[in-house]
Amino acid sequence: MFEVAEYIGIIAFAISGFFVAVRSRLDFLGVLISVFLTAFGGGIIRDVMVDRTPYAFSSNLPAVMIIAVMVLMIFFKFHKRGTIENRLLFIISDSIGLISFSITGALIALETHFNLTGVLVLSFITAVGGGITRDVIINEVPFVFKTGFYGTISLLIGLFMYLFSYLELLNFYMISTLFITGVALRMVAYYQKWSIPLK
Repeated sequence: MFEVAEYIGIIAFAISGFFVAVRSRLDFLGVLISVFLTAFGGGIIRDVMVDRTPYAFSSNLPAVMIIAVMVLMIFFKFHKRGTIENRLLFIISDSIGLISFSITGALIALETHFNLTGVLVLSFITAVGGGITRDVIINEVPFVFKTGFYGTISLLIGLFMYLFSYLELLNFYMISTLFITGVALRMVAYYQKWSIPLK
C-alpha cells in the first residue's frame, strides 16, 4: 500500500511542480528542480526523520517517473496552454499528491511506532515539505501558508490514519476511502475558498 500511495504522490506532485515552475517562468533547469523538490522533498525529509535511506535515493524508479512526467508535459505543450485549463490540472494533481503523501507519511510513522503527535508531524511534513522547500527556493510565500485548508487536510488525514490503526481498522479499503474523501475535501475547500482565519 505504501508503494502505491508513494508512486501516485510522486507523479501527482511532479505535475503540480511543473505547473508552479511554468507559472514562475523558470527555465528548463528551474522546472527540473521544481519538479524534483515537489515530488521528492517531503519524502526525503520524512525518511531522514525516521533514519531511513530516502526512497528517492535507493530506487531508480522515482527519478524515471518524474523525468517521464516532464517529457510528457513538455511533449503535450502543457507549458503553453491556457491558465484556466492548467489551473484545473494543477489543483487536481496537487490535491492527489497532498493526500497520497499524507497517507505515506502516516504509514511510515505508524510502522515506526510513533504516537499521535509523531503521526501528525510526519504526515504533514511528507505532504507539504517538498512544496515549502520549492516555494522558498523560487522566492514565493509557501503555498501551504496562503491557501485555505491545505495543511489542515493533511493533519486530518494523519489523525484518521492513527485512529484507524488504533481501532485495528487500517486496511486497503479504509485507506482508499480516506484517499477519495481527502481529495474531494481538498477540491471543495479550494473552490469554496475555505480557510481558518485569525480573528
